[in-house]
Formats: sequence, structure tokens, C-alpha cells
Amino acid sequence: MAPRPSRRTALLGTVLLAAVAGCGSGGGDRDAPDGGRGDRLTVWLTVDARESWPELVASANARFAKQHPGVTVDVQYQQWTTKNQKLDAVLAGRNVPDVVEMGNSETTNYLVNDAFAPLDPASFDRSAEWLPALADACRLNGRTYCVPYYAGARVGVYRTDLFADAGLTTAPRTYPELVTVLDRLKKRYGAKDPGFSAFYMPGRYWYAAMGFVKDTGGEMAVEQDGRWHGALSSPKSVAGLTAWKKLLDDYYVGDRAKDNGDQPAVVGQGKVGVFYGNTWEAEAAADARSGGDPRLKGKFATFAFPGPSGQLLPPFLGGSTLAVPAKSPRQDLAADWIRLFTDRESQRQLIAANTLPNNTVQLADVAAGGINGPAAQAATRGWVTPLAPGWTSVEKSNILPEMLERIATGKASVEDAAREADRRIDAVINER
Repeated sequence: MAPRPSRRTALLGTVLLAAVAGCGSGGGDRDAPDGGRGDRLTVWLTVDARESWPELVASANARFAKQHPGVTVDVQYQQWTTKNQKLDAVLAGRNVPDVVEMGNSETTNYLVNDAFAPLDPASFDRSAEWLPALADACRLNGRTYCVPYYAGARVGVYRTDLFADAGLTTAPRTYPELVTVLDRLKKRYGAKDPGFSAFYMPGRYWYAAMGFVKDTGGEMAVEQDGRWHGALSSPKSVAGLTAWKKLLDDYYVGDRAKDNGDQPAVVGQGKVGVFYGNTWEAEAAADARSGGDPRLKGKFATFAFPGPSGQLLPPFLGGSTLAVPAKSPRQDLAADWIRLFTDRESQRQLIAANTLPNNTVQLADVAAGGINGPAAQAATRGWVTPLAPGWTSVEKSNILPEMLERIATGKASVEDAAREADRRIDAVINER
């Protein structure tokens, strides 16, 4: 994927609860006044679309114009860091956007508070093949409230020049091969430079650690009898966290109390053999604008990261969805625009922009030998955060990063840290 900002789920405040009060699941009056916008459809997309696939936006708008002459599409680009705050504010009034882009881990509280209008999935292209981690984020009580837009999956990224110098000719395909590769890199470069990490894995990198939890069949939280509960202290989850901790202990040299927010800049310093991240971070590590080193350009390649289970490590499947606010007076037009913007023709344009499509069929169209090929392969094992009403509170409370830091720094055993995390999760995960 092209370089884009890290996504962090925003906590929905009381503004949202007030904004959607009284909005039924049937949506707003399609003939209601539109605040003087005339024949204008307002679409909120994040800046990713403007920076990475503007041709797709222009193409979808042109096709929409042919179907709806006289209707102007006003695309307004939003920053990830402020998008939800702005949305919560406008939802309190009547002049709302007609289409909004949501991260797939951001939708739950909007759905449970009736902020979005229901949509008929059968009217959207390839809805039966939507990636589950995107589609599940759009569903509540058997109804669909948003449409998958695109996806991104983390993979292994490695320095091709360091591999060649160490006599490594191929990327690892199995977990034992991964261990062998990391041992070789550690012996070759770590002996000369005590600051070299064969594998870069900062302690608070929870998207990576939870992949190991998923790989062993564990979960962050589970629903039982209508209530959500933390599940990190289950035997399977503990096994995954233990495997993650061993990899960190054996191959990571660095601050265990930090997260992966500056990963491209750290990798760009030239003291990392392999890291786990988004494909765009390979480019960012060689881009001075991201703190990377331009001298490393062309020296990174990717591979589908193997897990200890013998299968691919399940990656967090980040991505976006598109929804129609329940207060929009133009829900039919909004659905038509989304239909065009997410159909197979549009998905082909996303693939050309090094982004993963929203469906399993077109994952096969991603070039296997390209930088995004391994991500397409890994996406079939993708997961998303628990679709619990209070998950945003879990993230804002930093429960997972703090648990991992305690484990990584040796301040607590895996079992004790996981039990404490479950206790904290239970206290907030069912909040609306």
C-alpha cells in the first residue's frame, strides 16, 4: 500500500449518543430538506484517496454523473485524527454528509447507536465474497450498515542486501525457516553491532502480538450470553503471547517500552534485518519524509509472515468501509455512489495503486511477485478487533500496550499480565 498515516480508533463521546437519539434503523426521510445543498451529494473520504488513488475518485464520479445527471458530488477529504470528532459534531444537526468513510475498527459504536442507515448487501458487487474482517465490522443483528472499501494486511519486510550478504537466497516460508534466518542475521550482524536487531519488535506493538494470539487459537475477548469478556488469560491466548515474547527475547534489541509508531524511521537507521509491518512501511523506511534513509531505496522486499502454528500468522486486517448516515436525506443516491466506488472496476484501480481489494475473488489479481503479493496471501487469514460496544474504550485505555510492555520488560509474567488485562477489559468492554 502507498504510504499513509497510522489509523487509531477514536473514542466516541456523548455527542454521538445525543446525535443519533431518535434515529430509527430505517434511516432518515429521503425527501427531507438538505440545508440548501441542492442536487449535491456530500462524500467524506480520508486523505488516503486524494493522495494514493485520485483517479479512482474521478472515475467513480464520472460514472455516477452519467447515471444521475445534474447531481454534483462534493468529495471532502478528512484527516484520520479528526474525522470522527467532526462526524460526531455534525451528526448532532441535520446537515450531515451523505457518505462517510470509516475504519473497520471504528464502526461498532456508530452501529449500536443507529448512526448509519441499513443497506442491502445484495445490491453491491461481490458482496458474497467480501473479506470477513471488513464485512463483519458492517453487520449488527443480521443487518448490514456499511460496505467494505479496501483492506491492508501486515507482512514480513526484510533487507535484501543483508540477506544476500549473509548467504540467504530466499525469504522464509515456514516458522522454522524464519528462526533459521533470524539466527543467521543475528550471528552475522549482531556480533559486530550490539544495536542490531535481527527482528524488530517493540514491546507495545499490539497489532503484531495479537497476531500470535490469533495464531494459537486465542482471542482478545469473547461474547457470552450477550456480554463481552476479556480472553487474554485463556491457555490458547497465553501460548500465543509466550511465542511472541520468545521471538522478542531472541532477536529484538531496543526499547521494549515503545510502540511501532516510528517503525519506518527506526528501520531506516539500517540496524534491522526483518520487521513486521504494512507494505507501505517498506517504502517509508527509504523515504526521508518518514525519517527513513533514501540510500535504502530498492533494498526491501516482503514475505507472508509464517506463524508458529504452521500456518501464516493472522494479520490484523486494517481497512475502510463506507456508510450512509441515517440522517442523510439522499440515502438512495449515496448508496448508488458507494455501489460504483466499490464495484469490481473500482477494485481493479485500487489493486493498481498497491492496495488490497475488498473481496476474496480479486485478491487473486494482486501480483504475487509485487510488494503487495504477500499481503494478499496473508489477508485470507485476516482478523479485526472484537466487535464489542466498548472496544474503543479498551483501546483508549491502552490496556493491550500496557500488558505487552509489562511482559516485554519482565515486570510481570505472561499469565499475570494477561489476567490483569482481562480484568481491565471486563470493566469497559460492554460500555456504549
